[in-house]
Amino acid sequence: MSAQALQGIRIVDLSMGWAGPLCARQMADLGADVIKVESCERFDWWRSWEATPEWIEDDGAEKSAAFNMVNRNKRAITLDLEDETGRDLLLQLVSTAHAVVENYSGGVLPKLRLTYDHLRAAQPNIILLSMPPFGSTGPWAEFRAYGSTVEQSSGLPHLNGLDADPPTMHHVAYGDPMGGLNGGAALLTALYHQTSSGEGQFVDLSQVESLFSLAAHGIMTYSATGQAPARTGNVHATSAPHGVYRCAGEEQWLLLQIFDETQWDALCSQAPVLTKFGASTDRLARRDELDAALNTWCANQDAFELMERLQGQGIPAVATHNTISLLSDRHLEYRGYWQWLDRAVVGRQPNPSTPYRFGAQPIAIQSPAPTLGQHNDEVLSDVLGLDEQAIERLRSNGIIGEKPRMPGTRPPRSASS
Repeated sequence: MSAQALQGIRIVDLSMGWAGPLCARQMADLGADVIKVESCERFDWWRSWEATPEWIEDDGAEKSAAFNMVNRNKRAITLDLEDETGRDLLLQLVSTAHAVVENYSGGVLPKLRLTYDHLRAAQPNIILLSMPPFGSTGPWAEFRAYGSTVEQSSGLPHLNGLDADPPTMHHVAYGDPMGGLNGGAALLTALYHQTSSGEGQFVDLSQVESLFSLAAHGIMTYSATGQAPARTGNVHATSAPHGVYRCAGEEQWLLLQIFDETQWDALCSQAPVLTKFGASTDRLARRDELDAALNTWCANQDAFELMERLQGQGIPAVATHNTISLLSDRHLEYRGYWQWLDRAVVGRQPNPSTPYRFGAQPIAIQSPAPTLGQHNDEVLSDVLGLDEQAIERLRSNGIIGEKPRMPGTRPPRSASS
C-alpha cells in the first residue's frame, strides 16, 4: 500500500475539536486533499473556546498544540456558512469532493441547510460522515456533548478507580480519539465502496458506541454473572504482582504484570527478596505485603534500566513515560517517530507520526497544520475558479478572512456584493 494511497481524493472537513479532525487527518496522512472549513467567528474550538480582542491580537488562534496536532497535511479556508454566499461556495466545493466529515451536534446542519440531502443535490455521489456524540437517530440525537461527556455515557468511569470513590474519569476525552479512529475506518470503507460502485452514502457514527469496546469487560461481566465488576484500581483479580512501583528519581515508576509462574520465577531470580512469597494463591492473599516489598526493591533503581533488565528475562515490565520523557525516548527516536516541522507563529514543533508505516520509515508529514484561512486564495481560485476581484469582495464583506473575529463584528456588505 502506498503512503499516498488516497491521492486524488478530496474531503471537505467541517469538523472541529478532536474526533472529526483526527478522522480527516488520517485521510490527509494518506494523501487525500483535505480542505478544512472554518469561519472567522465560528472557528475550530480547539483553537480556543472563545475569542477576546487581546487573544486575537496575540495570534492565539495559531498557538493551540491540540489543534496543530490533528490538522496537519490539510488546507484551510474560511467561509461564513450562515451567509447565503458562504453556503453556496461550500456547496460548490462539495461538488468537487468525494466526502464531507462533520461532528456537530444534531441540529446544526439542518439549521444551515447543509444536510445530506442538500449535499447530495450538489454532488450526487457524495459521502457524508456524521460523527455526533450519540449518533444521528434516537432520543439523544441532538444532545450536545464533548469527549468527557461521552466517556461518562459509555459507562467507562464505573470501571475505573476504586469502589470507595465516585465514578472515576480519565479526563482524556476518550470519546474523541475512539470516534476519530472508528471514523477513519468507516470513511475508508465508504470510499472503497464509492470507488467500486460510484455510489456515495450517509455514514452515521456514534462516538459513545465507539467507546463501548473499552468498556466491554464490564458489559460482558454483567451479562454473564448479573453483577457489575468491582473497581479495583491497579489490582488484578487473579494476578499478583500487578501494579505500578516507585523507582529512584522524581516521578519514576515501573509497571509490573506477572501472569504465570514462569514470569514469577524469573522475577524472583532478579529480586531474591521476593522468594519469601509462594505461588499465586499466596501472593494474592499477601498482596499488600508483596507490593510493599516491590516498592522497597525498586526504590533505588532507575526505572528504565530496570525495565531493560527485566524484559531481558521475559518479564512484562515497562517504565512509565511522562510527556517530557516521550520526546527523548530512544526507541521512538530510533523509529523516527517524532517529525519536527516549522509552523507559523509557534516555530519548530514535534509532530507524531502515524502508528503504521509501509516500510522502514514513517509516512512523511507534508505540511504543518494550516493557519486560519491560510489557503483561501488558493482554493477559491484553483478549485472554485474565482478571480482576484471576487475573492477580495468576499474578504471585504467578511465572508472569508485570515484572522478570528469577535461575534457580531462582520463588516457591512458592500453595495457591489
